[in-house]
Amino acid sequence: MPTPGARGRRRIPARIVVPSRNDPLLRRFTELIGGPLGRRTAPGIVDPGFFTIERVLVLLTTLAAIVAVLVKSPCRAEGWTTPEHFYRACYSDWPVLFQSRGLGDGVFPYFSADALFEYPVLLGLIAGVTAWLVPGAVATAESAVVYFDINALFIAGAWIVTVLATARMSGRRPWDAAMVAVAPGIILAGTINWDLWAVMLAALAMLAFARNQVALAGVLIGLGAATKLYPLLIFGAILVLAIRTGTYRPFFVSLGTAVAAWLAVNLPIALMNFEGWSYFFTFSSGRPAGFSSPWFAYNVIAERLGLPALEADVINISALAVFALACAGIALLALTAPRRPRMAQLVFLIVAAFILTNKVYSPQFVLWLVPLVALAHPRWRDFLLWQLAEALHWWAVWLYLAKDTSGGDSRNNLDEPYYVMAIIVHMVAVGYLMAQVIRSMWRPQEDPVRRRDADDPQGGPFDRVPDRFSWRNLWRSPVRLAKLETTESSMHGHLDSAHRPEADRS
Repeated sequence: MPTPGARGRRRIPARIVVPSRNDPLLRRFTELIGGPLGRRTAPGIVDPGFFTIERVLVLLTTLAAIVAVLVKSPCRAEGWTTPEHFYRACYSDWPVLFQSRGLGDGVFPYFSADALFEYPVLLGLIAGVTAWLVPGAVATAESAVVYFDINALFIAGAWIVTVLATARMSGRRPWDAAMVAVAPGIILAGTINWDLWAVMLAALAMLAFARNQVALAGVLIGLGAATKLYPLLIFGAILVLAIRTGTYRPFFVSLGTAVAAWLAVNLPIALMNFEGWSYFFTFSSGRPAGFSSPWFAYNVIAERLGLPALEADVINISALAVFALACAGIALLALTAPRRPRMAQLVFLIVAAFILTNKVYSPQFVLWLVPLVALAHPRWRDFLLWQLAEALHWWAVWLYLAKDTSGGDSRNNLDEPYYVMAIIVHMVAVGYLMAQVIRSMWRPQEDPVRRRDADDPQGGPFDRVPDRFSWRNLWRSPVRLAKLETTESSMHGHLDSAHRPEADRS
């Protein structure tokens, strides 16, 4: 039987962070329903009955997925034709590719002769399998709608899995996944292309890593890279944390399994049809600056000012160089920060830097960032401001494409200066989020995630591991460094609680 002293030292389970109590914006909008949740409640401890957090998140995601399909209703009713699908803001690659790439006529990417598909292997397989599920063998307007509906159904499932994965790796903050469940960016852009498949695999990889399943995390990253290349950027964050902690095994194990998984998907296709397999890489390297990228904005401005435009080769080198410099800056910030950054913070910064420097920015790329923002900077005000900027860009790109690619009526089009302004607004909004994340890295006491003795919910093998290397330590004497490590270790569980507001002490 435990002694009274032992009972007094028994650890009390951590409560779930309540958004209406914790988030400054949501706290102001709860008056109509009685104000923030009371301090004497115990979310996460008291049984909520049927409406658990995850079930509520699934319901929210399902409703948002229905709205996402309703956004495409004009095209589902009238067809995806140019320039009408731009003016109605209901464009989707699925029905367009279904008809233009022969998917509705039995063409299967990478397997059919002379079938070139400008996407990675796993995404091509998804496109082909979903085309098999469409009744009939002719690419008619009606079958294109069925193809859209089938893909939308699968994407809704991937969206739900992404939300649940985000909630389960959020520690005491599962409600932050509601940002992913109801994100306007996903509602507007989730059914443009298959990007949510890659987002799901990246989220599952981070969840596996958070649970110390580093080999599984690598497999999922490899599969994600076979769908869209951006999940590979997670390794940048893992490498930086490995350097800072001196724990390199998670990096090499996950990298090895990722390479094995990527090869398992790509190598058979490359041996069978090298031309079709390599088309994605040649198409990406040879294409000019894509719509909405900063390089495209520069070329638009240069054309109006009579300046020389940037060619594809120059953009390839410049984009890679700028992204490499951005990664070096992120690594320097991570290695000089007073406290080891969180996994989600680094992944977000690297992916955001890639988006801002890449020569292509499609409207659906916003999906890549939504789960990362929910994990790295879970503040609803900043999240909604960023989503508003992305929604404005979403409208602007369709009105510009109606003019540039489809010869639409000039009275309904968006001129170049306004389109460039929309690109700048989108870039500034992403840059603002990056600045907020960097601020929380350098002032960890203001990080909303690091409360009540929390370190890194997504860190997995790096969670609560002491630092072994940082640039700051190189300038300190061994005696002073030993004293500092002792002080930081003793204060680790009390640093954040001393600085957080009373409303956050849940």
